[in-house]
Amino acid sequence: MKMSDVAKLANVSAATVSRVLSHPDKVSAETRQRVMDVINKVNYKPHIVARQFRTQETKIILVVVPDITSAFFSQVLRGIEHIAVNNDYQVILGDTENDIERENSYINLLLQKQVDGMVLLTARLDKSKLEELASEFPLVLACEYVDGLNVPTVSIDNVSSARKATEHLIQLGHTKIAHITGPISVILSRDRLKGYKQAMISNDLEIDPAYIQEGEVNFESSYNQTLKLLSLSTPPTAIFVFNDEMAMGTIKAAKDSGLTVPDDLAVVGFDNIKMSTVFEPNLTTIDQPKYEIGKKAMELLLKLINGEPLKKKKFVMKDELIIRESSRIE
Repeated sequence: MKMSDVAKLANVSAATVSRVLSHPDKVSAETRQRVMDVINKVNYKPHIVARQFRTQETKIILVVVPDITSAFFSQVLRGIEHIAVNNDYQVILGDTENDIERENSYINLLLQKQVDGMVLLTARLDKSKLEELASEFPLVLACEYVDGLNVPTVSIDNVSSARKATEHLIQLGHTKIAHITGPISVILSRDRLKGYKQAMISNDLEIDPAYIQEGEVNFESSYNQTLKLLSLSTPPTAIFVFNDEMAMGTIKAAKDSGLTVPDDLAVVGFDNIKMSTVFEPNLTTIDQPKYEIGKKAMELLLKLINGEPLKKKKFVMKDELIIRESSRIE
């Protein structure tokens, strides 16, 4: 029996159940009695740590990232940090290195009341576990997401932005367009693949299974996948790549194969990291509002910590296609 189950039976929010247990004076007598009746009836034993969580403060926030070496997260973290510091909170960082066990170990800091709340920039945990955590502790998910998850979330629409990136290549006249995905176990990879396929289908272009290659989220993996694509009997003339770092691997592979970008191969990345403007040729990419995502996630977390109700739980931020040298009109 969880706090959320008690809340459902008493027809109140989990936060109200928590207040009844921690600050009964802040709840009306009628509501308090209704909640206590359910607690007694089902013999609910409140999580001692969860009770302490509501009555003590550490003024520390935990941010969990899947890969600290990724350039993408630096601006997200800066947005989180600025809002946190302005509200007298410190931020500690946990790097899971894409390991779900590491993610679980960082969550224990929340359970042990060593932090006041958590921003997850990775969503590899089981959906029901995430929802249970969010019902008892301040938790916000940003960048990654889970379909149908009842947890405050800040992200862009990865399907529509990937569709936009692919349609850009189609508008340039390309018909042989490949896509190098991230790990398909990650929802961002699946959604960007979905957007790529939607653009191809809506423009009556064939989706060749050989043109879709799954990569790891790094330069080397994309370099190797690009060499594989370029060795096909009919190689692609354009490639949409899961992120900018991987797109740079694609461009290097094209150059090492004696091709010129964009004349022989057009390339579009994703994320608009700083290096995309320095790398040659400059990279066409989808800009995510990284700093704003971090700010919004931290603002939501502060509301949860302060017990303020959220009128809206899903925030979809605006993305933008930035056209640079790695693709151009032929």
